[in-house]
Amino acid sequence: MDDGEGLVTVVVVSRNRKSELLQTLGRHPAPVILIDNGSTDGTADAVERVHPAVRVVRLGSNHGATARNLGVALATTPYVAFADDDSWWEPGALDTAARILDKQPEVGLLAARILLGPENRPDPVCDLMAHSPLRPEPDGYAKPILGFVACAAVVRRDAFLVSQGYDPVVFFGGEEERLALDLAAGGWELCYEPDLVVHHHPSPSRGKAGDRDVLIIRNRLLTATMRRPWPVVLRQALRASRCGTAGVRAVLTAVPRLPAALAVRRPIPADLEHRLTLLETWQSAGAFQR
Repeated sequence: MDDGEGLVTVVVVSRNRKSELLQTLGRHPAPVILIDNGSTDGTADAVERVHPAVRVVRLGSNHGATARNLGVALATTPYVAFADDDSWWEPGALDTAARILDKQPEVGLLAARILLGPENRPDPVCDLMAHSPLRPEPDGYAKPILGFVACAAVVRRDAFLVSQGYDPVVFFGGEEERLALDLAAGGWELCYEPDLVVHHHPSPSRGKAGDRDVLIIRNRLLTATMRRPWPVVLRQALRASRCGTAGVRAVLTAVPRLPAALAVRRPIPADLEHRLTLLETWQSAGAFQR
C-alpha cells in the first residue's frame, strides 16, 4: 500500500452527462463521492448500477459549484480531490498529493498539471501557474498560485471548510477565484505541482462558448465586489461594459446578484491584493490569456 492511499476522497459533481461519467468514474481511486446535481437523464441510477462502490448523493435541483461543498462535508479523509465527469487523475497522483500535504502542513491546495484530450496536450492555464511572477516565500513549498482549475485541485479538507468552500453568489463559472483568495487570506499556501497530473477530455456538451464568456465576466465582477477594493471593482465593471455584447450582458446579469455579493463583502488583505495586482498586470501585458 502506498503511503498516501486512502487519505484522499475524490468528489465528482455531474449533471446530465451520464455517458461521460460512466466512462471516467472507474478511473478514480476509492473513496469516491458523486454529487448528482439534479440530473434528469438517469445518471444516479446508472452509476449505482455500474459503480456500486461510489457513494451517490442525489440533489433535487442544480446547486452549481456549491454541490462540491456537500461532497467535502461528507468526506472523512483529510484531503479531497475534485474531478469533473470528463476528467480523471493520473494513477498514483493522489498518493503523491497526500504525501506532499502530509509533509507540508502550510499548504492548503495543490493544483495539478492538466493534459487535454487523447493527444495529452498541455492546458495553457498551466503555463500561467508555472511561469507567473509570483515567487515563493523563503520557506515556501513550491510555485505559489492565486487561482486554480477545480477539476485539477487537491485541497486540505479543513482549510476548505474554514474558507466556506464555493459560494452561491457566482454559482458556476470561474467559481475558483473567490475560494483561492479566501484560502490565501487565511494564511494557506496554494501551489502548482506539475508532478500531479490530471487528464481532461472536455465534454462536447459544455454549452455555448459565448454563454460561458458571459458567466466568466459576470462572476469575475461579482468576486471583485466580494473581495477587492472599490477602485478595482469599478475598473472591472468599466472594462466589462466595453467588451461588446458579452460584457454588457455580464454586467446586466450581475446586477440582481449584487445584494448577495455585498452581504458577504470582505476585502482581502493589502499584501494579498498587491500580489494579485502584480499577477493581473503581468497577464494584461500579454504574457498569458486564458
